[in-house]
Amino acid sequence: MPHVIAEPCIGVKDRSCQEVCPVECIYDGGEQLYIHPDECIDCGACVPVCPVSAIYPEEDLPEQWESYIEKNRSLSSGPNLHRREG
Repeated sequence: MPHVIAEPCIGVKDRSCQEVCPVECIYDGGEQLYIHPDECIDCGACVPVCPVSAIYPEEDLPEQWESYIEKNRSLSSGPNLHRREG
């Protein structure tokens, strides 16, 4: 199961999580960062560095933020910003 970034990230976007992610699966989605669910290797390196405790394993996401599973998935439907095409 991938990790999910939830509501506490909105307006914060600290980016500490991006710095520690070994597979670069955390992207800027505008109002918040998000984790690409197909790229996440479920290492958990991002969880302890998040200053607002916005990152959870999908199966542990608090019920009030379950919509963020789909939000992370829908935001990840765009191009992979960490990999150059061509």
